[in-house]
Amino acid sequence: MLYARLDETGNAFEPQRNLMQHSFGLDGGGSVAADHDGNVYVAWHGKRKDAVKGEAGRQVWIARSDDDGKTFGPEAAAWNQATGACGCCGLAIFASRSGCVYSLYRSATEQTHRDIYLLASTDKGRTFTGELLHKWDINACPMSSMAFAEAGNSAFGAWETGGQVYFGKLGGIGESFNPIEASGSANGRKHPRIAANRGETLLVWTEGTGWRRGGSLAWQVFDKDGKPAQIAGQRAGVPAWSFAATVPDHDGGFIVLY
Repeated sequence: MLYARLDETGNAFEPQRNLMQHSFGLDGGGSVAADHDGNVYVAWHGKRKDAVKGEAGRQVWIARSDDDGKTFGPEAAAWNQATGACGCCGLAIFASRSGCVYSLYRSATEQTHRDIYLLASTDKGRTFTGELLHKWDINACPMSSMAFAEAGNSAFGAWETGGQVYFGKLGGIGESFNPIEASGSANGRKHPRIAANRGETLLVWTEGTGWRRGGSLAWQVFDKDGKPAQIAGQRAGVPAWSFAATVPDHDGGFIVLY
């Protein structure tokens, strides 16, 4: 898990460094987040030396820095619940304005329980609690990914389950949670990306993409109550191995890149 940081001059990056000191078997990529207090979090899923074989032995690891990413302590397992982690599925980590640190990942319990779990920390990523958000039983790796966004003091997460994409407003572990799904019939929907702006939420995803296969881009705007607005669309031209990104615009709208 390689990490690089812009140097103090702002003109070049420092030499890359490997943050994996006690874990191995990196797969599915990783994720980085930072807050306004100088904390940087890098997350990935991998295995410890004495882990059981296969995906069941995988777990989420977090490396923390409290000096703006200059130095990192050794990585630590985020949660000791034996859920496993889906090998080729990505995960995401997010530092919210409220001080909470969130991570979304897909489990691999007994090879068939490919569920979405939410990890949450209220002590700057030192400890996490976990909660099952969305179940999906499939004896395969769906090669999925997750995303976060924030507006005001509200944080949102997005993920895929069963070929459909979902998002929801995040709170603490144990608080009520209502997944909201994209409108229309699901058609191999994957890789949701999300942005929030002045009470509206944009959910963007791909359709028809897969192993060595491109597809199309689709999007839907939701109002402050999570109801789908009339703004929605679809566009062809997403190449294989690609997906979209979205950010809020200063005028209250959204920008989508793909």
